Amino acid sequence: MFTVNEIHEAHAKVKSGADFPKYIQEIKKMGVKSFETWVKDSHTIYNGLNGFSTASQPKYDDLTISNELNKEEFARLLKIHQQGETDYFTFCNHCAETGVEKWIVDLDALTCTYYDNKGGLVLTEQIPG
Repeated sequence: MFTVNEIHEAHAKVKSGADFPKYIQEIKKMGVKSFETWVKDSHTIYNGLNGFSTASQPKYDDLTISNELNKEEFARLLKIHQQGETDYFTFCNHCAETGVEKWIVDLDALTCTYYDNKGGLVLTEQIPG
């Protein structure tokens, strides 16, 4: 199976949201089936075959997630990030400011789904394969 260190090595190649699809393909080859990333500190739970899972440590001090979801602003900031105009930490701050608590990536379906802090679905996007 895969380790958090192997995933971090792959993620180190990601300089912006524009690099995300390559990262997804690389960790999919490692055996990652899905992962859930929490915006407050960027800790992530990675899931593989046969119930295997591992988790990363927090990457930064806790951010405060807004209780007010601003779906339109989140979608606008996400597009900017995907075009390579913001780094990961800036994107996480934008998520927190617009009320996005986490995202779940399904590597088989190639989707990334964002949720608010009430568990409500904010947006599902197809990841370019």
